[in-house]
Amino acid sequence: MDQADTPAEPVRRSNPAKPLALLVLLVIALIAGWYAASDRYAPSTSRAVISANVVQIAPRVSGRVTDVMVADNEIVPAGDVLFQIDERPFALAVQQARAQLDIAMQSMDASSAQLSASYAQVAQARAGLENAQTENARIEELSQRGLVPQAQLDASRTQLTNAEASLEAAEAQAESAEAKLGVTGEDNPQIRSAQLALEQAEYDLLSTTVTAPRRGVVTNLQLAPGQFVGAGQPAMTFIEDEGVWVTAELRENQLAEVDPGDRVTMVFDADPGRVHEGSVHSLGWGINPGRSQAGGLPINAPSTQWFEPARRMPVRIELDGGLDAWPRKARVGGNVSVLVHATGGGVIDSIATTFQRAGSWLTALY
Repeated sequence: MDQADTPAEPVRRSNPAKPLALLVLLVIALIAGWYAASDRYAPSTSRAVISANVVQIAPRVSGRVTDVMVADNEIVPAGDVLFQIDERPFALAVQQARAQLDIAMQSMDASSAQLSASYAQVAQARAGLENAQTENARIEELSQRGLVPQAQLDASRTQLTNAEASLEAAEAQAESAEAKLGVTGEDNPQIRSAQLALEQAEYDLLSTTVTAPRRGVVTNLQLAPGQFVGAGQPAMTFIEDEGVWVTAELRENQLAEVDPGDRVTMVFDADPGRVHEGSVHSLGWGINPGRSQAGGLPINAPSTQWFEPARRMPVRIELDGGLDAWPRKARVGGNVSVLVHATGGGVIDSIATTFQRAGSWLTALY
């Protein structure tokens, strides 16, 4: 058979999809490995928020607002007046309390005079008793000698009994006057009660002027003159400028190497392109998982997801430099991207830092 008649062997061609599939698997493995390593040694989140002490300003007393001294979103120094409540009812209460104190003082003066009169009556009754005792002793002696009739002896004994009863009545009246007056004027219960009522009325009058507890900002102002506010009811929202921090929500598996004092770098959406320095202040001790109960027993809610969503724990972060280091346009509730530089990060920490600095300008785009 000729060589030309021999059939040619088929040529084997390589599958072009195989290298691509291997490349995809390699990329997926690298991404998974990066996320696992970065979560442990360089945990980060873009779900951090600016937090602060938000105080609901509530008056101590109820009344009608006569004046509001601040404007919405105004910075207020500590001690400045925020709003004024009508003070006329409380000024009248102070005058009434003072009048009650004067009445109590006058009553004490009258009681003092009555006590002096009671002491005089006691002295008079005691003197009368001594005279009656002396006279009765003389009559008893004369009666034994038969020099006085029995009727005179009986009259002397009756007079002695009456004198003793008069002394007891005078002493009881004196004790009653002493109890009513008290040992001193300040210990008199009526005087003390009137003084406390006056102090309470004056304190209520001072409470009609509501002032800022610290330096801060008044926001979401909806209070206006003429509005009636109740005691203990929030009337104004106040944000303290001294208590400001960043709250980052990290997954539980990201907290393995995070400890208080770890260095943190942050990017504020309000200050794109700039990386700020801070540190971990503390880790939250718990969250509310949202479990409900009925009849005193927890409800077992059926799961509708393939995978249980990760729980996130709050981490408190403070900015280095205090208030002066905060971005000028940063506001409470603003978004912050956080990178925690945990111990032992090494190369992983350096790569994560590079990614953060490169992505810091992206916050200007969205």
